[in-house]
Amino acid sequence: MEFTVQCESRKPGAKPKAMRRDGQIPAVLYGHDGTNAVSLAVPAKTVEVLLKSVAVNNSIVSVQVPSLSLDCKSLLRSVQADPVSQKTLHLSFFSVASQKSIQVTVPIQTVGIAKGVDVNGGILEMMLSELELSCSPTNIPETVEIDITNLDIGDSLHVNELTLPEGAESVGEPGRLVLSIAGKSTAPDPDEEAEAAAAADASAADAPADEA
Repeated sequence: MEFTVQCESRKPGAKPKAMRRDGQIPAVLYGHDGTNAVSLAVPAKTVEVLLKSVAVNNSIVSVQVPSLSLDCKSLLRSVQADPVSQKTLHLSFFSVASQKSIQVTVPIQTVGIAKGVDVNGGILEMMLSELELSCSPTNIPETVEIDITNLDIGDSLHVNELTLPEGAESVGEPGRLVLSIAGKSTAPDPDEEAEAAAAADASAADAPADEA
């Protein structure tokens, strides 16, 4: 689903802190006109709904600026938030209308239960939870699905072994490890160790004292 953001052109000299006090979040739109950028003001309530509805660097957002007659298909490229309060401070949008391909970040989703886990008691270890892809702006995949059903202990998958959505290519090192099936850990269970220690203490306390 495409999300629409209606915003205003930011007034010259507007201070970000003052804007946020007035219920506006500063934003910028890149890529709609070469290297030129447009400074924007987005209603804070709109931003709140936006961040609950779309993923950063993954979902198409229609950025509308009526005063400038702009309606740009864009990616929400970044969100700057206060490290303490987590309140949104600034948004960045990137227009994709003139782009043949764009780079997006897509979550990795496993399908099924690995044989090495279900049958042989192994452990699924995920090294990557998302993948950066290059794809058409009109065909952004929601996820990269990996069927792990037949994987056994000792098996692993790398980026170059994945079946990617049609029209998408991975970005970055193709030999990166995505996941592996490890053998069951032989480390002692902390809870079991604590219970054993408590039982030993109880036995010692119940034992009769040596006679003099």
